[in-house]
Amino acid sequence: MKQKFTSLAMAIVTILLTFSFAGCSSDKNSQVYFLNFKPESASVYEEIAKKYEEETNVKVKVVTAAANNYEQTLKSEIAKSDAPTIFQVNGPVGYEAWKTYCLDLKDSKLYSFLSDKNLAIKEDGGVYAIPYVVEGYGIIYNDAIMRKYFALPNKKTDLTDASQIDSFDKLKAVVEDMTANREKLGIKGVFASTSLSSGEDWRWQTHLLNIPLYYEFSEMGEDIDVSLTMLDADEITYKYSDNFAAIFDLYLNNSVTAKTLLGSKSVADSMAEFALGQAAMVQNGNWAWSQISGVEGNTVKEEDIKMLPIYTGIEGEKGQGICIGTENYLAINKNATEEQQKESLKFLEWLFSSDTGKKYVTEKLNFITPFNTFSESELPNDPLAKEISRYMKDDSVKNIPWAFSAFPSDAFKREVGSALLDYAQGDKKWDEIKDIIINKWKSERD
Repeated sequence: MKQKFTSLAMAIVTILLTFSFAGCSSDKNSQVYFLNFKPESASVYEEIAKKYEEETNVKVKVVTAAANNYEQTLKSEIAKSDAPTIFQVNGPVGYEAWKTYCLDLKDSKLYSFLSDKNLAIKEDGGVYAIPYVVEGYGIIYNDAIMRKYFALPNKKTDLTDASQIDSFDKLKAVVEDMTANREKLGIKGVFASTSLSSGEDWRWQTHLLNIPLYYEFSEMGEDIDVSLTMLDADEITYKYSDNFAAIFDLYLNNSVTAKTLLGSKSVADSMAEFALGQAAMVQNGNWAWSQISGVEGNTVKEEDIKMLPIYTGIEGEKGQGICIGTENYLAINKNATEEQQKESLKFLEWLFSSDTGKKYVTEKLNFITPFNTFSESELPNDPLAKEISRYMKDDSVKNIPWAFSAFPSDAFKREVGSALLDYAQGDKKWDEIKDIIINKWKSERD
């Protein structure tokens, strides 16, 4: 009897151990390991992971890299047996470094959530990295001043609303007529100062230059990723140089500040001029709302903050939107087990589509997301964030992706900024600026 009992007990123990090991194996295979890029969001992601485990019984491990140490941390972690199943790549440059680890996500729900599929990083028909937070820039305008202009009895244009501006020619006609009527409009200039002091010129040498170069490279094929193609380019033709000059001249010639004084102007100066109602327009992005609203004496009401595309006169621009992009992309480790990949995607889909997940995204992470799963009421509560969302959801326009992360180097951008200042001050002709940009691109790539 004792022998039978012992045999039965051993059998039971064996069965329990089998289930125990199977359970451990299943837990490990289904575990999500998220290597977080943003130290400022570490505690929020840990809270999200805890909530997700409560709801699904799937463990999410969150590790946060120290500031400015993500690439080194990823390099160390990706080589381990328990490697990250979700990691981040920093645009096309980051993708090139980590492409051998990126799973094709073209058939995932996460990719289907993207409002604008052009924002994803693609190669050879595959989708390998998906943006999770976006920003956008264009021409911010004060609609109260614009309405005042459109109500003028002697205006020379036949437009009646800023939304009717859909080309460079229309923008130029309105801007120059507003300059002629600036005293009646109570402004010092149509555009806030074109900040060209060293380190303050990124709106032109990076953001504005993005537009003509995007169009140049996009003509190489319908299915190409412009950023990746640009990253491999040893040289540029700068085909749309004159279009850059056209919009840049429009800024310079209709500004609050004389061209010869722009070398001393900062972005903060420019934003203060707009906030105080001294200018009707300014080129900048959604991040500018905190600057506008924070200026003492700010006169611009939230409901009057709107955004136009940056028109340059390039053929086919009538359907152009604003410039929308990011340097923050999520990728799934293709070397993880199939179960880990599946669970990692489920976690991200939950985060960006469930009521619980979306609340964390908008209220604690404060992201403007590129996903169609978010309604207007689930956006950060500022007027420029709403403008970004409006353009992303408008199927009638084609927004311009950020390709400037593929520019050759910071040295290239600094050289362009310095040349633009020389041009503004009358020290160089535009043909010289064009040559500098072409030659500096080539020398940096060489």
